[in-house]
Amino acid sequence: MAQVQVQVQAHAQAFAADEVQAVYRAIHERRDMRHFAGGEVAPDLLRRLLQAAHHAPSVGFMQPWRFIRVRGEALRQSLHTVVEQERVLTARALGEREDAFMRLKVQGLLDAAELLVVTLADGREKHVFGRRTLPQMDLASASCAIQNLWLAARAEGLGMGWVSLFDPAEVAVLLGLPDGAEPIALLCLGPVHDFYEEPMLQRERWARREPLSALVFDECWGRPSDLFAGQSANPSADPSPGEPT
Repeated sequence: MAQVQVQVQAHAQAFAADEVQAVYRAIHERRDMRHFAGGEVAPDLLRRLLQAAHHAPSVGFMQPWRFIRVRGEALRQSLHTVVEQERVLTARALGEREDAFMRLKVQGLLDAAELLVVTLADGREKHVFGRRTLPQMDLASASCAIQNLWLAARAEGLGMGWVSLFDPAEVAVLLGLPDGAEPIALLCLGPVHDFYEEPMLQRERWARREPLSALVFDECWGRPSDLFAGQSANPSADPSPGEPT
């Protein structure tokens, strides 16, 4: 996999150049993994990854994330069944893309060394700071925790996949969640044989990364940003993750 290279402009509070490169490498080489090699994740490493997740930013410092480590094979199999049920329903909802979707590997619950369920905590309504008009900031905050864990896992050489194909009510029952708590992610975590050279759904021609220049505006919606003036609007002109820039 090609190494991402960035030109580092030194600022007083910046990390050392090699540390900056490592941060960008983790970001660009992170993959949503679906293929795992079994094995295990040492307890001290798992604690370290969860500590990284717990140091994510959260609106109003509400820290809405809760992690449930699934260790029993019976519970893991039950969660797998819930995911498979939703996979079929999702395929049907996709219409003409049903067959193509069913050919995709969309989860690795039975193969990954660790399975973590991320839920939003109960009692979130008491947190008003930053959420009075944007109550979904609890989900945004928990997503930051997941991303922290993902990047730390990649830096440690572990793969991680976020599975969201499930009925939240069924998962809540399986895990005995209190009223108000809500599952948002099944995280498959563990050793992998290789990391994908590009996002799997891009490799499978399901979708492709949009050019950044089409997603950044100046002053109002739809006005192209001066940051990309003179650059091609062709998506292929944007470097893929992991390619030198």
